[in-house]
Amino acid sequence: MNLVAIFIGGGVGSLCRFALSKYTSVYFTSHFAYATLFSNILSTFVLASFVYFFQEKMALNESWKLFVITGFCGGFSTFSTFSFETFEMLKNGQTLLAILNVLLSVFCCLFVLYILYKTGETSTSLNS
Repeated sequence: MNLVAIFIGGGVGSLCRFALSKYTSVYFTSHFAYATLFSNILSTFVLASFVYFFQEKMALNESWKLFVITGFCGGFSTFSTFSFETFEMLKNGQTLLAILNVLLSVFCCLFVLYILYKTGETSTSLNS
């Protein structure tokens, strides 16, 4: 059952990433990798929300954890695309865009994790 949960979650995450890519290409027409940045930030938000707020409170079984964390977030986020797009920027002489891509991706995702962690920590201490 766990493998099925990962498989379905990964498929749903990949489809969401594809839809986000199509959506962002309509509104953002530049050489910057907006779709990848947004998918990684949103995936980090989903993962952190699940870990810090829902996992323990909902007493979910292992299949649900694998569906969300390994499947959905694994399919929705994309380190390989991030690496490829950054390398392409470097290869095309867009060094500042490549550096901005790395900095924004890493710091935005870490910031989202930190904020949700602190929020979860605060709500846990208020409930105690």
